[in-house]
Amino acid sequence: MTRDDVVFGEIQAPVDAVLERDGERWTLVLRRRFRHDEKRLWEMLVDPAHLRRWSPVVPERPLTSPGPATCRENPGDEPNDAEVLVVEPPHTLVHRWGDDLLRWTITPAEGGAVLELRQTFDDRAAAASYAAGWQVCLGRLAAEDDSPRERVTGPRALDYGWPDLRERYDAAWR
Repeated sequence: MTRDDVVFGEIQAPVDAVLERDGERWTLVLRRRFRHDEKRLWEMLVDPAHLRRWSPVVPERPLTSPGPATCRENPGDEPNDAEVLVVEPPHTLVHRWGDDLLRWTITPAEGGAVLELRQTFDDRAAAASYAAGWQVCLGRLAAEDDSPRERVTGPRALDYGWPDLRERYDAAWR
């Protein structure tokens, strides 16, 4: 089994996904169980060195205190606003990503922890793409064991089933 097989298997693991109307906006709610405990997951949510390994949101500073921040998906990209609004280690992180609001909640569970992501956004048509993208990223996070692996973002996500996941979410939320 290759390292890529491990990541692919984690990406295909179950993720609870719900799309909710939130006034004039939409909220995508994703929940996934991890073998990582809450402290390990917290570090992987707030430390740029860890985020660079799995997340499309890579900030220029640790997300450990409220205040201004910027992020990029790739080093040469234009920066996006990632202002940190709430930090309650190791359970709650709330920040903006451009106009979107991301609320991360970690709950201890037997054998690890459950991570919930609530992303609030305006464009309903983007919901399936967001869900598929986050499922791929959360799969990469679940496979994290500090071994050298690339992030599975951008065009690389196509090799890990992103198109099929997007179609599945789109069909479910029509």
